[in-house]
Amino acid sequence: MPMPHRTQMQVIKRRLVGKEGSERIKELRAILAELPGYKSGPYADIRKWVAGQIEEARVRKKTVHRDSIAVRREGVAQIAFVGPPNAGKSSLLQALSSIQIKTGDYAFTTTRPVPAVTRINGVLVQLVEIPGLIEGAADDRGGGRALLGVLRGADAMVLCQDATAPLDGLLAVRAELEAAGIDKRALVAITKLDEAAPQRVAEISERLGLRAIGVSILDDGSLDRFREALWELTGLIRIHLRSPGLDDAEPHALSPGASVVDAARLVHHHLAETCAGARVSGPSVKFDHQRVGRDHVLADGDTVEIV
Repeated sequence: MPMPHRTQMQVIKRRLVGKEGSERIKELRAILAELPGYKSGPYADIRKWVAGQIEEARVRKKTVHRDSIAVRREGVAQIAFVGPPNAGKSSLLQALSSIQIKTGDYAFTTTRPVPAVTRINGVLVQLVEIPGLIEGAADDRGGGRALLGVLRGADAMVLCQDATAPLDGLLAVRAELEAAGIDKRALVAITKLDEAAPQRVAEISERLGLRAIGVSILDDGSLDRFREALWELTGLIRIHLRSPGLDDAEPHALSPGASVVDAARLVHHHLAETCAGARVSGPSVKFDHQRVGRDHVLADGDTVEIV
């Protein structure tokens, strides 16, 4: 009798960690051959997921390479992943996006910044993995000055820490950031949480004096919670613009304090000049479809129909 389907999915994801290209396709085919051939139910869904992963792996067969240290910005915000070598940055970036990165259980697998995008409730946010920083990076040891330059241009940063590793490496990275004068909105991602006790998150958060969130690439729920934490880290608000008579609403990002006029400007500058107000549903109003003026301040999660 097969194991419970949730356990089977965790086993499958663990077998795929660090595999890319032809190696990943080969492993996926082996997994597919081992799965029960049920036509319906959870195991049929697992077979469908594995088949989909095979197709994706074919499309993204080549490992990502970057010839330049510069990173072209995409999305509404750029968040840098930084930490000591082998802190799980590449695996986390890969789990959050459609990019495929060479990963390994050894330091300096990634040697250049690697950008990717993730979609959070319809809005694209760019993530950039900064290769493992070492002591002396601020003095350009290991090419650290260029890497810190990429980090300096980001809007926020995530400090990555392996849940099973001592904090020495991350403390050294933090010292280099201070020496370089880099101070940004930040949180700590406690990676590989499936291999450590949950209380490790609170321990590290208290030690560093920063918000920490536990995440495992084997746990989709933790990845979803981490995406929401990333959105909060951008400092932006997310609204949905609805056209009159249509049910679909398109997601957009705005700065805190944005008004109905700012939302209208996303459509066209002429609309911003002529709009009289909007019908709004969400946190900024008392009831759904409330009519508000053009200067009404919007909140994260609002749905807006310009009048």
